[in-house]
Amino acid sequence: MYTSPFPTVEIPTEPVTPFVLRLAEALADHPAMIDGPTGRTYTYAQLAEGTKRVAGWLAARGFGRGDVLGILLPNIPEYFLVFHGAATVGGTVTTINPTYGPEEVAFQLQDAGATLLVTIPMFVETAVKATEGTAVTDIIVFGDTETHIPFSELMSADPFEGHADVDVADDVVVLPYSSGTTGLPKGVMLTHRNLAANLAQTQHILKVEQGVERVIAVLPFFHIYGMQVLMNNVIHRGGTVVTMPRFDLAEFLRILQDHAITIAYLVPPIVLALAKHPMVLGYDLSSLRLIFSGAAPLSGELADEVRERLGVAVVQGYGLTEVSPVTHSTPEGSYNPASVGFTISNTETRIVDPGSGEDLGTDADGEVWIRGPQVMKGYLNNPGATAAMIDAEGWLRTGDIGHFDSDGFLYIVDRLKELIKYKGFQVPPAELEGVLLTHPAITDAAVIGIPDEEAGEIPKAFVVTAPDSNLTAEDVMTFVGDHVAAYKKVRVVEFIDSIPKSASGKILRRELRNL
Repeated sequence: MYTSPFPTVEIPTEPVTPFVLRLAEALADHPAMIDGPTGRTYTYAQLAEGTKRVAGWLAARGFGRGDVLGILLPNIPEYFLVFHGAATVGGTVTTINPTYGPEEVAFQLQDAGATLLVTIPMFVETAVKATEGTAVTDIIVFGDTETHIPFSELMSADPFEGHADVDVADDVVVLPYSSGTTGLPKGVMLTHRNLAANLAQTQHILKVEQGVERVIAVLPFFHIYGMQVLMNNVIHRGGTVVTMPRFDLAEFLRILQDHAITIAYLVPPIVLALAKHPMVLGYDLSSLRLIFSGAAPLSGELADEVRERLGVAVVQGYGLTEVSPVTHSTPEGSYNPASVGFTISNTETRIVDPGSGEDLGTDADGEVWIRGPQVMKGYLNNPGATAAMIDAEGWLRTGDIGHFDSDGFLYIVDRLKELIKYKGFQVPPAELEGVLLTHPAITDAAVIGIPDEEAGEIPKAFVVTAPDSNLTAEDVMTFVGDHVAAYKKVRVVEFIDSIPKSASGKILRRELRNL
């Protein structure tokens, strides 16, 4: 068993929102969140006040403990207000990818049991289609709207003082969706204690100097990395979050320059652009002192390229949605570009032989198991999947293969799980296979991830068609693209005579990779 080299920390017993906003009074006039494209700013005092007003509106309409609110938004400062307004009155938030199509949004709303949905005018059409047949009674929209509730109504409500009574160890505050090891997306039940614990646990490695740091928030808040490491952690530690609603390299570089960004939490494809794109050299990035990469593996060579080109430290971290999300990270000053770092405070790690179940020692590759207060409560309405992920002693099986070196650095080398990691996003093959099999000309299908320099992995579909079909690869890719978010699209198609399967019917993906 591997433990942390960092001191044990006290795990908070208060709800997550007051813990995140602990510096709101001390930094009342300091900018907390800035909309990168427009410069629209919320001070810490305004952020706290706005959160209370959203909470007040929700409480007045009877929304509270046990109720679920869906957020279908890009990264804007108001994301914080909605998230923590719902949390303040004891509600649960389910964060939805704004690039999802109506079918995907509907699945999440239905599965989570959401009764309210917050979005922007750009996504209203999707929201309306998605809410049909669900428990959602109202859609709240930023900006002008004649048929839905304007967000301005929430901001004019009487503020909610204090915090609703919650059980911090048991009440679910957020339901992000993850595919775990296999299958369709599952709601990850994260409690107030899970989120607050992980903020406390990362104090030795996710350092943000109070009143000084400016952090760019290009990673989406609906994803646990953006939600916790960027939105909640930076505010908790007294920094300034500068939001980007979508990634554009020129705009990203402009914001880094114009807002004098000091820390950039990124994913490997953006790090790749910083290493290689000629546009980067046209901007003054001298304020940037740290790049933190997560969500997918980053090669040591690429980290070195960026460090040499920009003169910026590049470190990695590791985690999963199911662990709120950080379990390992590299602190500044411990440069090791190939490693995801040390075990964080109050966390235990094991490296387990997948075949024998025995614990392995230094430099031996096995499945990474995690135990700590950041481990999820479980998967929503899915005790079977929960039991497969977390054993009776609280150990979470990550599905990732790695090893520790003699200095306590963890290296992730492969995955047991079948998930495809496209630019840091999880793409479950089973979901794409389900879509493919709805096509009348497709009789069988399988999907795997294949290496890609920019994206990390891209989905490749193996397709078996009906006799006399004239289906083309372009037809297949278009069909899937019409049913899923852009990052889930099939990028390569190969037609084959049959899909290799085991006697039990399980797709033999290893054989497909060897074709």
